Order: sequence, then C-alpha cells, then structure tokens
Amino acid sequence: MTGSPQIPYLLRAARGEVLDRPPVWMMRQAGRYMKAYRDLREKYPSFRERSEIPEVAIEVSLQPWRAFKPDGVILFSDIVTPLPGMGIDMDIAEGKGPIIDPPIRSKEQVDRLHPLEPEESLPFIKPILKALREEVKNEAAVLGFVGAPWTLAAYAVEGKGSKTYSIIKGMAFSEPAMLHKLLEKLSDSIATYVRYQIDCGAQVVQMFDSWAGQLSPQDYETFALPYQKRVIQQVKQTHPDTPLILLVSGSAGLLERMAQAGPDIINVDWTVDMADARKRLGPDMKVQGNLDPGVLYGSQDFIRDRILDTIRKAGNRGHILNLGHGVLPNTPEENVAFFFETAKNADKLLATA
Repeated sequence: MTGSPQIPYLLRAARGEVLDRPPVWMMRQAGRYMKAYRDLREKYPSFRERSEIPEVAIEVSLQPWRAFKPDGVILFSDIVTPLPGMGIDMDIAEGKGPIIDPPIRSKEQVDRLHPLEPEESLPFIKPILKALREEVKNEAAVLGFVGAPWTLAAYAVEGKGSKTYSIIKGMAFSEPAMLHKLLEKLSDSIATYVRYQIDCGAQVVQMFDSWAGQLSPQDYETFALPYQKRVIQQVKQTHPDTPLILLVSGSAGLLERMAQAGPDIINVDWTVDMADARKRLGPDMKVQGNLDPGVLYGSQDFIRDRILDTIRKAGNRGHILNLGHGVLPNTPEENVAFFFETAKNADKLLATA
C-alpha cells in the first residue's frame, strides 16, 4: 500500500493511489432514512431552515459521520441553493423538491440575472464547511456540491421537477440562443460557487447534472457537455488540485461524453456494470459508484455480495464506493450501517471469499 495516512482516504483514491479497500460514502447519506434526521425535521420543518441555519446544517451533515464514520462527509444543502443569489426566486417544498416562481421563460428574465456573489448571498456556507473540516479533521474528506448548468436551467425553466422536460426542451429546440445565454450565466456562477466552497474548506466537489441523462447524445453535446466543461475549466484554473466528481443520472449511454467534460472522477450509476464502465472509461479515469440503492432493501448476504462484486470489478485504484444515486428515504438504517461496515472490511472479506 502506498501513500500518507494523514491524507484523507478518499483523497488518496482521487489521486489514484493503490489502496487495500475503496473509500466509501453515500449520496444523501444525511436524510429521511435516519431517525436522528426525522427528529430534527420536526423542530425545523423547512428544508431551507435545515440547510441554511449553520448550526442545524452542521448537525445534519454530521449525523451520518457520527453513526457510520464514512470516508466522505458532504455539506447538507441543495443544488438550487445558489439560485436566489442570481435573482431566481425559489423554495424547497417538503417531499416535492424545488419550486421556482416565477420560472424563467423570457429573454428579459435571463438578461436580468446577475453573477453570484457567494460571500453575500450564501453567508451560511463558510461556517458550515469550516465546522465540518474542524470536526472530521483528516479522518474523512469534506465534500461540497453544486448543480450543473443544464439541471439548474431545467429547474429554473420548468419551475419544478418534471417527467417530460417539455418546457426546457421546447426552449432548447425553438429558442436555443436564449437557453445558451441562461446556461452561460449559470455556468459562470456555478464555477464561482465551486471555488468558494473550496476556499471555505471543501476538499472535493461533486457536480450533479441530474437531468442531463434525459437528453439525446447529440443534445447532451450541445446543451450539457459544453457547460459542464466551462465550469470545470474555470475551477481548474484557480484550484487545479481539488478533485471534481461529475454525476449524470441515467448516464449509461453518456460515459465517454462525460469524460470529455474534464472531471477527475465520474460517478457511475447502476445501469452500467462496473467492469464495463472501467473498460469504456480507460485506466486513467477514476470512478465512483455504483450500487443500486435498492440493494439496501436486500438481505445482509445479498448486500455484502453486491458490494464485493463492485469492488472486484472496479479494482484497487481510483475507485470510491458509493450508491449509483442517493439512498432511498425508507431504507432500513441498519442496512446502511451494514453497507459501511462491509465496505470498510472489504479487504479482509475479499481475502477470505
């Protein structure tokens, strides 16, 4: 085994070190499946309260750290959090997700948007990330995260979650110049926000393009990829050593295109076999994933087998174990604990398997 133990384990994987086991964290690891979170939600019913009052967001972010000791502790927030700082009003409805009112539908609205000034509009980010770094020290990496331009544009234009994406696709295919202007503005503000999170203490940042998998490959190349790349290039100019993870939901057909955006790590969801993903992306691209969150409804034997299968296929270099997407709300908490325990003992389990 190589490397320095004082460097967080997740960062060692991001650097491409050969490791005995992969580092492990879990998307949405703070949330509704945990009793501690549900208890806190009763006291603070608004998502924005929970994510924007520093002491509450710190507590929520640390709940899984105290319970499971993952190798990554992620800021508790939402991808739409920076939008008000650009002039896009939003709220987050419990159980329904972000609501943008009024949605962005005209050139005049796009023209009125202004660059994000995170120090002013997101004053809670710095104390949260600073506290997380102080709490976990080098025992885990602190992750920040942002939404990608296409996905934030989709929320802003649709006004809420969508099954058809018909409004933003209508804009893309009938008024592309207006959408490209919106995507440019979002890209530059997201890049500012990523850099700010790093300056405040984030050691890794993940960009979620949750809705880009709804695009055809050619439309992904037109409306998603160039703007992912724009964000990543701007961040790398000032923070070249901070690992950036790119996630696209439903990305089976897009892996090679995702790599063109320039991330350090690609999140692989469960629609791709990890061995296939490794072949397609090549030996130099690091990967994260890719357990189906539904596996955590299975028996412990089943969960263990799937974890070990993924680790075998990913190999011992450049892999961060995670779900392919977020943990589901009614997942048994003891199965989450078992997931982490198994992952942390993977080297011993593989040696005896």
